[in-house]
Amino acid sequence: MLLNFKQIKANLIRDRYLYLLLIPFLAWYIIFAYKPMYGLQIAFKDFSVYKGIEASPWVGFEHFETFFKSPYFWRLLKNTVLLSFYQLLFAFPVPIILALLLNELKSGIFKATVQTFTYLPHFISVVVVAGIVTNFLAPSNGIINILIEMVGGEKQYFLTNPDYFRTIFIGSMDIWKEAGFGTIIYLAALSGVNPALYEAAVIDGANRWKQTWHITLPAIIPTIAIMLVMKVGSMLEVGYEAIILLYQPATYEAADVINTYVYRSGLQDARYDLATAVGLFNAVVGFILVVFANKTSKKLTETGLW
Repeated sequence: MLLNFKQIKANLIRDRYLYLLLIPFLAWYIIFAYKPMYGLQIAFKDFSVYKGIEASPWVGFEHFETFFKSPYFWRLLKNTVLLSFYQLLFAFPVPIILALLLNELKSGIFKATVQTFTYLPHFISVVVVAGIVTNFLAPSNGIINILIEMVGGEKQYFLTNPDYFRTIFIGSMDIWKEAGFGTIIYLAALSGVNPALYEAAVIDGANRWKQTWHITLPAIIPTIAIMLVMKVGSMLEVGYEAIILLYQPATYEAADVINTYVYRSGLQDARYDLATAVGLFNAVVGFILVVFANKTSKKLTETGLW
């Protein structure tokens, strides 16, 4: 035991500068990730800002029951699950397909140009993207409605129609804004594929499609599995900042999700205890989903987060 202590001390002294680099990251996690967990207890209290967290009385699971019995519960759950499912179905494969297509390009200049143009939207603020979407879809002078009118159609106010909301949200925020940046991870995985495999496949007579199907895709499946597990873990988070910027009372039927309800309850109605309870429910479900997804991934691909 004494020997181990001396060894640990010697290692700490030897690598002291490396451990010093860890301090900012540990401080960030302690201050912004773990310290706020102390406030989670107000989910089980009748919280009063005048009494404070400690003096507020305990009410058990009352706020959770209020949320589950709320007339909005099923609408919120349905919208959250549907938006997350559509994101997985339509937005998740786009970076993979884009990375496979970019990997096939022979011209380095053209490839770099396409990559730059697809990466750029990631660096635009969500607020700016929401403004662009709103202007493009404006019923009076939006370019989309102008084009519709030019081909003989009738102008529409897309952002007040619940039927269009999910398509607009996923198309703008998940595909146009983030797909290009998401390809970085898959292109990095593709760069690790052994070129000798392709040479052997060419000798065996495999065309580009068969090389992609039998060599490229299997090589990046572990990366896809990890990204899928992480995506499933944040399924209930959706992109509520963008939803708040794009939705209106007329589209609540399709756009209102659990996190937007937390925003309205906490910041607009000042019901901090109820908002915390709903947020805690969201986090617990997300944790269960990521554990389930990780187990499934390990079973199917032998790859997981832990």
